[in-house]
Amino acid sequence: MSRHAKRLTAPKAVKVPRRESKFIVKPRPGPHSMERSMALLVVVRDMLGFASNSKEARKIIKAGRVYVDGRPRKDHKYPVGLMDVITIPEAKVQKVVLFDRKGRLVLKDIAKKRSTSKLCRINNKTVVKGGHIQLNLHDGRNLLIRVADPQNPEEDVYSTKDTLVVDLKKGRILKHLRYAEGNLAYITGGRHMGEVARIKAIKKVRSPQPNVVVLVRDGEEFETIEDYVFVIGEDKPVLPEVLK
Repeated sequence: MSRHAKRLTAPKAVKVPRRESKFIVKPRPGPHSMERSMALLVVVRDMLGFASNSKEARKIIKAGRVYVDGRPRKDHKYPVGLMDVITIPEAKVQKVVLFDRKGRLVLKDIAKKRSTSKLCRINNKTVVKGGHIQLNLHDGRNLLIRVADPQNPEEDVYSTKDTLVVDLKKGRILKHLRYAEGNLAYITGGRHMGEVARIKAIKKVRSPQPNVVVLVRDGEEFETIEDYVFVIGEDKPVLPEVLK
């Protein structure tokens, strides 16, 4: 696999000028897929404008001034993707990574109090040694839910497609949002990408195909597959910035 990427063939999710130069920094393999992420250098230089060239951007990143999800990242190729929280304390910058209506990754301003937590979708869950539950989240992190009695796991209240609000400092769960009818969802793929709608119904499909979700937005109904549904709240979104 090539270590280089051309701007003209860069993934649609990367919002950069295509003809400004020939190459673009390619993100390393990491918590987000290459098609839905961008290198940290691209964030600092092209999206935030804190550097005029890659040399200046690498210097800023190497100095540990840029934080992703509360941790300083010194790798300029570190992949940044959906719901990641970008902070630069010295510049008083707090951003969250979202998709716009065209499927491109964009940065939205968030309040300082919101930069200490993050929304994470449960993509999978497994039972590990001792009967404890491991939750595999969309950004590559894993959370261990300790169970007192494996025969009666009362602590196991989480399901795949649910969303967790995670404290970035302590790694604990602050809030649990269920993938259920009536809750608000952020659409991460398809024709309605970047929109917020309320879940009306979840249609179970008895086939290898993904389940279908019926959503309502401004009185109009539409359908998408459940892989594109990211629950963000109940009565109102936990992250209001998705509505901007």
